[in-house]
Amino acid sequence: MALKIGVIAGDGIGPEVVREAQKVLDASAAKHGFEIDYTEICMGGCSIDRFGEPLTEEAKNKAKASDAVLMGSIGGNAATSPWYRLPPQKRPEAGLLGIRKALNLFANLRPSLLYEELKGACPLRADTAEKGFDFIILRELTGGLYFGERQTIEENGIRKAVDTLAYSDFEIRRAAVKAFEIARKRRKKVTSVDKANVLDSSRLWRKVTEEVAKDYPDVVLEHMLVDNCAMQIVKDPAQFDVVLTENMFGDILSDEAAMITGSIGMLSSASLNDTKFGLYEPSGGSAPDIAGKGIANPIATILSAAMMLRFTFDRDAEADGIEEAIRKVLKEGYRTGDIMSEGCTKVGTEKMGDLIAERL
Repeated sequence: MALKIGVIAGDGIGPEVVREAQKVLDASAAKHGFEIDYTEICMGGCSIDRFGEPLTEEAKNKAKASDAVLMGSIGGNAATSPWYRLPPQKRPEAGLLGIRKALNLFANLRPSLLYEELKGACPLRADTAEKGFDFIILRELTGGLYFGERQTIEENGIRKAVDTLAYSDFEIRRAAVKAFEIARKRRKKVTSVDKANVLDSSRLWRKVTEEVAKDYPDVVLEHMLVDNCAMQIVKDPAQFDVVLTENMFGDILSDEAAMITGSIGMLSSASLNDTKFGLYEPSGGSAPDIAGKGIANPIATILSAAMMLRFTFDRDAEADGIEEAIRKVLKEGYRTGDIMSEGCTKVGTEKMGDLIAERL
């Protein structure tokens, strides 16, 4: 039976990097003897241009009918794009929030792995980079500040904006369970990140996480305040295994974790629900300033496709093969501009995709 994959090419560099991920998926399918059935789904800025809204019901239904969705980044330049002169609920990012909610994608996984070959591109101190790191951030994705009630009002001539941060026991618990399950397959450590010294929502987060931890006596749980975690990620990232945190904290920390790998173009991600379904995308933005130039790094999107094979389709061998092909290409000295270093060979988006597909 063919793997049913929905494809959201997205905006900016999205179509370029998604095309290379599909190329690598097709090469893997040819090698291992399975078929892929792709369904194109329009979402984000391109959907605004065609339909006047960032996420249509048709797009939701196509996504729901797929086994998994591969997505490029969405959105544009907020300063110049007409999309950002629209009301917030009509902008590209509203489509992203909407599809997460529609598909119940409550757990976002973002690995942060420093490849041996890219230690020179790591912006951290040489002795820190030399130790290496391999951790994963699990970000709760459908609750918290981004989904709370909000309003902007004027009172006595003074403008006032209100965003509500709310979490339920259920939302915290299911994210924590996912984190502990992943930790069991890794190095058996969960670092739960909150702001429990200030926020009620964080105090509940900490309490529920401790309750979940009792069911995983083989996994070590530690708590860390978010400001300290931001510091520790650049000071000693090797200490982390699985980092569990809420929506906004995870949004910020995962971008920091991406940059220390050498480039945000190296960071894959998976957004999962409570079935095998997942939405897989690179963690970087749509980078409209380089769109169409053929210089974007497709590796994060290709790694996201490997995560899809692993988490949704249980094809670990195929996922391992893609990851090993990437290692080979990096070891051979090929680099896109964002990870370029002296003595390496600079290649563009399409060539990088070709090289990885060939190494399979």
